[in-house]
Amino acid sequence: MAARPSGGSLVLLRHGQSTANAAGLFTGILDPGLSPSGADEAGTAAGLLLTHDLVPDAVFVSPLQRAAQTAAIVAAALNLPATTVGTDWRLNERNYGALTGRHKDDVRAEAGEEQFLAWRRSVDTAPPPLSDEQFAAFQRTALFRGLPALALTRTESLRNVMARIGDFHAERIVPLLAADRTVLVVAHGNSLRAYCAVLEHLDKSAIHRLNLPTGHPLVYQAGGRRYLDAPRAEAAALALTLDGGT
Repeated sequence: MAARPSGGSLVLLRHGQSTANAAGLFTGILDPGLSPSGADEAGTAAGLLLTHDLVPDAVFVSPLQRAAQTAAIVAAALNLPATTVGTDWRLNERNYGALTGRHKDDVRAEAGEEQFLAWRRSVDTAPPPLSDEQFAAFQRTALFRGLPALALTRTESLRNVMARIGDFHAERIVPLLAADRTVLVVAHGNSLRAYCAVLEHLDKSAIHRLNLPTGHPLVYQAGGRRYLDAPRAEAAALALTLDGGT
């Protein structure tokens, strides 16, 4: 497992609200763009980074469009060179398998609250897998044609996501933090839940309770973690919790 940052600063940023977030869908490996509100959230996040003297030396982003658009807005607002931003598929959102694209209310009504929460919030329970037809359709998309075969699975538990996030952190982030760099990671609700779990060695109960709202920078430094706009972030996280979580 990874250790918390001991030198530099690590900022985790969930992308701004996507059109699928706004529609209440299990998004996962779907590739929608940002909603207008999501674009505004990305701009606000950039302003917070500037105000708190956390302009990143390096940015890593999921290749999914909603994360890439968020990173692009932040990079433009902070005048970052293009070479600052790198993409890594291991930051992709969790694959919700056969639930992908379905409305959360429909799944809850069909499967019942207990199963719904297990699929959505648990660490080790994976949703039903993609069918052969669904899997083949994702393989044909421009996104997954350009990524390694390992990037597309049939389904994932959060534990699976934690494994790939841990590898990413050790390989790409730890050396930068050891050199006292400021690093921004732009990813997704569940891939960043997994990231927090890896960094903090969270138990299942703590992981279940953790919700990361869109567009709020979360900073890890030697003293622990904090939101740059804690009152608004905590209110947004509470609203997310009351809505069923990330």
